[in-house]
Amino acid sequence: MNYESIKLTVERKIALVTISRPESLNALNSKVFNDLESVFDFLENEKTVNCIIITGSGEKSFVAGADIKEFSNFSQEKATELSKRGHFVFDKIENLSKPVIAAVNGFALGGGLELAMSCHIRYASENAKLGLPEVTLGLIPGYGGTQRLPKLVGKGIANEMIFSAKMISAEKAKTIGLVNEVFPFEELLPKTQALAEQIVKNSPQGIAKAIKAVNASDKETGMDSEINSFGALFAQGDFKEGVSAFLEKRKPAFD
Repeated sequence: MNYESIKLTVERKIALVTISRPESLNALNSKVFNDLESVFDFLENEKTVNCIIITGSGEKSFVAGADIKEFSNFSQEKATELSKRGHFVFDKIENLSKPVIAAVNGFALGGGLELAMSCHIRYASENAKLGLPEVTLGLIPGYGGTQRLPKLVGKGIANEMIFSAKMISAEKAKTIGLVNEVFPFEELLPKTQALAEQIVKNSPQGIAKAIKAVNASDKETGMDSEINSFGALFAQGDFKEGVSAFLEKRKPAFD
């Protein structure tokens, strides 16, 4: 698969998606959105992949935000469509049936932080800086930031970050629950890959249902989603293999 703005590698059931626009600190534009949609459509159905890592190229930036030059002259209608586009792509990532881990290797600002928040897990390097600076442009986060950030860190902290537009350090992000772990830059990708390797040992069918249930946790249907997913897994092959392996005192061999 060839993409204009990202690089894709697959090894040992783990896909590495690298946003590669180093000249603009990997800023989001229409080409990146198109490539992200395409690559995640491919990975959703790719049977050799059970976990995805997404990161940015270089040592400075995960994604430094949206490409402001691209939308600086947009009309209200075009701006609304841009927001819808961002929501569509990031919702696709959030609802993927396979875990997506963000390896935040530098600036994650605006749309870059919104991309990271759409992932299921976030690891960050010590040099990472995170923030939502949209109000400095007379805007608000438009790719899901006002919705996902309060769920991750609470309404008060989300309001502080959005209203002040200040950047926070990786360690601060860990303290408030915005990222899971922080590592020296050179350890970020190996540590993220180690987590992915642990994940792909487990049941893909179980993980897919877990993602669906967790994503429903803030909805009235959340409990029903868990109940129905739990029951449905008893008819799946992974459950039969997992239980057999447990009773036979061996490691399960999931597809």
